[in-house]
Amino acid sequence: MIFIILLVMVAGKLFHVQIVRHELLKGRAEANWDREIPFGGMRGDIQDRNGNLIAGSKLAPTLYFMPSQNHDLESSAAALAAILKTDTAELTEKMSQKEYMVKLAPEGKNITEEQADEIARLQIDGLYTGVDYVRQYPNGELLSRLIGFTGYDNQGLAGIEYAYDEFLQGTGDKIRLYTDAKGVPLPHVDDGFQTGEKGASVELTIDVPMQKVVERELQQAMEKYDAAQALAIVMNPKTGEILSLASTPTFHPAEYKDVDQSIYNRNLPVWMTFEPGSTFKIITLAAGLEEDVIDLENGQFNDPGYVMVEGARLRCWKRGGHGQQTFLEVVENSCNPGFVEIGQRLGGKKLSSYIRDFGFGESTGSGIAGEAKGILFSEKAFGPVEQATTAFGQGISVTPIQQVQAVAAAINGGYLYRPYIVKEIKDDSGKVLLSSSPEMRKQVISEETSKQVREALESVVANGSGRNAFTDGLRVGGKTGTAQKVVDGRYKDGDYIVSFIGFAPADDPELLVYVAIDNPQNSVQFGGVIAAPIVGRIIEEIAPLAGIEKRKDQLEKEYRWGDMETHRAPDLTGMTKGKIGSKLHTYRIEWHGSGEKVKTQLPKPDSLIAVDDVIHVYTE
Repeated sequence: MIFIILLVMVAGKLFHVQIVRHELLKGRAEANWDREIPFGGMRGDIQDRNGNLIAGSKLAPTLYFMPSQNHDLESSAAALAAILKTDTAELTEKMSQKEYMVKLAPEGKNITEEQADEIARLQIDGLYTGVDYVRQYPNGELLSRLIGFTGYDNQGLAGIEYAYDEFLQGTGDKIRLYTDAKGVPLPHVDDGFQTGEKGASVELTIDVPMQKVVERELQQAMEKYDAAQALAIVMNPKTGEILSLASTPTFHPAEYKDVDQSIYNRNLPVWMTFEPGSTFKIITLAAGLEEDVIDLENGQFNDPGYVMVEGARLRCWKRGGHGQQTFLEVVENSCNPGFVEIGQRLGGKKLSSYIRDFGFGESTGSGIAGEAKGILFSEKAFGPVEQATTAFGQGISVTPIQQVQAVAAAINGGYLYRPYIVKEIKDDSGKVLLSSSPEMRKQVISEETSKQVREALESVVANGSGRNAFTDGLRVGGKTGTAQKVVDGRYKDGDYIVSFIGFAPADDPELLVYVAIDNPQNSVQFGGVIAAPIVGRIIEEIAPLAGIEKRKDQLEKEYRWGDMETHRAPDLTGMTKGKIGSKLHTYRIEWHGSGEKVKTQLPKPDSLIAVDDVIHVYTE
């Protein structure tokens, strides 16, 4: 009976060990036997608003070596070194380490697919190829200062890659090899595989086709004007969505080690602070209209070329002054004394209150790494002179994105929207982890005041200082800016930041474009001369991408002495060579095709063309 009882107990114990606790004990045993080959985590993609890839991942294997499984280290190292193009002695020393597994880095990290295939054919004992990834950039340098880059271990080090690294970082797969203490594979245990997860994808509000246009224009400006740097922002003023964010000079994210840190660490549209100059006058104008201290059409102001404030002589950019003007002409002419008058009518407290209501002096909350807050005068330091200079954009320091946020509120009906750059973050299964939508923070001016601001700024482009931004068929409004740079508390002679902020259509804005060029050379340093035409070209090219069609109800550009003479292109479609030759001999016409009748033409009929422009006609 004792024997039977003991036998039953042994059988029970065996059942408990083999069946009940089988998985637990097996796991403990395998933990003693296993050797893991880690696979790199596949990082999530960064895409634009339409799903276009900005930064993705591509396969780049990494080599691992188990010394105990190889009995001919020297020949193996020599064969491997020839493919990896590295020193044989150094590789042999690394492969001879007294460790169960050696990561052959940097020689064997992120090798090419061709190298991996060639190494696989060698069949080297103890050599394993681990899956790894590196970032790929289908658009090259595009958006580099916004998206940033990843480091040696594929972690985000700058830009979007850094700010959203916790979402983008993936967990890699793992191969589990089962060996004894000497590293010899166990024949009775199958190797295991542990599946990881791909990182989440970040969808930006950026529009890649728009970004290409903007970066091309900035690059051309850098070369033409030999500028130190340049920046641009394109935003939807009705929502706060940033459609383009650009800084030049740029760099390739995969080659960040080859450029100066000041380039990849500074995302200029949010990092750079400077005196805004005349673009800030939009805020003073909006406040003056909202408080009803000026009448654009009927109010009068005389500008002698300067204004005296507390013994300080504050000059207009036009030394002789603009003389008697309406306040609409004050805006068109960007007259400093006129804006000092508006600021004085508002009073220091009221002007300061509006400036802060428009979002200056604090971060916009855009979600972009490295955003600065700017500098405003304190209440105690905001005396009559400071009040006067602030009214025309001097003596304070703001960021470009703050200006864009504020001007958007001035033209969109008075609503201050938070700018944002990340639209959505989704995991690999499509589950939304984070989503952004338009966030209206407050209404700062009335819709009627905003309408007046839009009309005044459209007149600036048609008749005033912003005439170089005029675009035929698109109702463009905007304001120039020219700010002298401050170095060690003093203005630096000949060193300016010229800018222009424009929007279209002027009656119902869908696009807001800001461009600033730092220290341009080879030209007169005025925002209306350098930055305005760049903004005009950008708006004209990206308008179709935003669904904006050309119209005929815009303010006609007023001809002034020195302007290029223009006229409307005639409609030549359907006409024959003989008819065109007999009636339109004054036009320069270039024929394309061998037919008699004109099928299409460029520029299109009724487009504004210069007197010496060529009309290209295409026959049937």
